[in-house]
Amino acid sequence: MLQTELLQQIVNDYLQGSDYYLVDLQLQPGNRIVVEIDSFAGVPIDYCVNLSRHIESKLNRDEEDYELEVGSSGLTEPFKVLKHYEKNLNKEVEVLTKTGKKLSGILVDVQPESFSLRIEKMEKPEGAKRKIKVSEDIVFSYQEVKTTKYIYRFK
Repeated sequence: MLQTELLQQIVNDYLQGSDYYLVDLQLQPGNRIVVEIDSFAGVPIDYCVNLSRHIESKLNRDEEDYELEVGSSGLTEPFKVLKHYEKNLNKEVEVLTKTGKKLSGILVDVQPESFSLRIEKMEKPEGAKRKIKVSEDIVFSYQEVKTTKYIYRFK
């Protein structure tokens, strides 16, 4: 019987010493194995193929039949691990809180327990006639965030 812990060990052994990291590993019903990896420079398809072959070499098809899918994190997928936040530092992201509030801004700080988002908003200073653009840094704990995604702008 396939076990998630064994699969994680096989993947982590292969990734050790490289710039790649494990984002997600799922052992789904019907022995469907889904492995998601990433790196700060992206993931070429050849690396996914080689990792897939490595995993297959460590498993015995005669003992257990399985389906294997190895891929990289999608560009529009929500962040799943701390390294996704680190990878997107100083880039524009969208945060959806668990209370349903959606904010867009620049990811300016990433810590193990929290991250900071710099948003710009229009405020009218006391005594002024017009609103001005001001920046504000908002700190979020990961527990209060439902999703964080990178924002792609086509200019």
